[in-house]
Amino acid sequence: MRHINVIGIGAGDPDHLTLQAVKAFARTDVFLLLDKNEQRQDLMRLRRRMIEEHARPGHRVVEVPDAERDRGTPAYTEAVEDWRRRRAELLGRLVAERLGPEESGALLVWGDPSLYDSVTAVLDEVLAADPDAFRYTVVPGVSSVSVLAAQHRTTLTRVGRPLRITTARRLAAEGFGPGSEDTVVMLDGQAAFGRIDPEGVHIHYGAYLGSPDEILVAGPLEGTAAEIARLRGEARERKGWIMDTYLLRRTED
Repeated sequence: MRHINVIGIGAGDPDHLTLQAVKAFARTDVFLLLDKNEQRQDLMRLRRRMIEEHARPGHRVVEVPDAERDRGTPAYTEAVEDWRRRRAELLGRLVAERLGPEESGALLVWGDPSLYDSVTAVLDEVLAADPDAFRYTVVPGVSSVSVLAAQHRTTLTRVGRPLRITTARRLAAEGFGPGSEDTVVMLDGQAAFGRIDPEGVHIHYGAYLGSPDEILVAGPLEGTAAEIARLRGEARERKGWIMDTYLLRRTED
């Protein structure tokens, strides 16, 4: 039966690959790369570099355009469900057409596949329609959240305090009022940190973590929000995209 390795490849540094990931590279016959838009070709180049360094001789690489998601619609949940459905159709075809009956394929996932990624849900959707299409294994990776804490030399949790991981969309809707727990915010395309009450809030910010373009800023939100907004705006203008993560911590509690 066909087998898929879902491999976490870290946040942007080639050295984030774990030994388990390297071994999964070495047993893969076909690497399935879902191509991003032209602005994100540096991400594709990093994937290709990892394959060149760790794949076994005779492997194949298949690159196809990824399914596009409508990011402008207010119907967010419906847009995500539609995107996952089209992704499931795409992956189902790729596995059936590009893998031999007993070959193994690999999907290379940024960070850790269990955190803020939909690949496993998409594969489960394929299997719901065809349970015998393939089997898959998930190889955990170094997440951007872990890299953020390491680069800032801090911890994600404090003694006796919970940690929340959420989206920028939820942060913008719910705010970060008194009593809010320490919160990690993922992939904030709209700079939601600038729309919350900054009083008593500290931020550890990171963008392009682990890469040569890495941006790190830490300090009271009230004094750093404008600087972060400037840096990320300049970087987004230069690269065409932004991939960031940050920790909000209330210091007055």
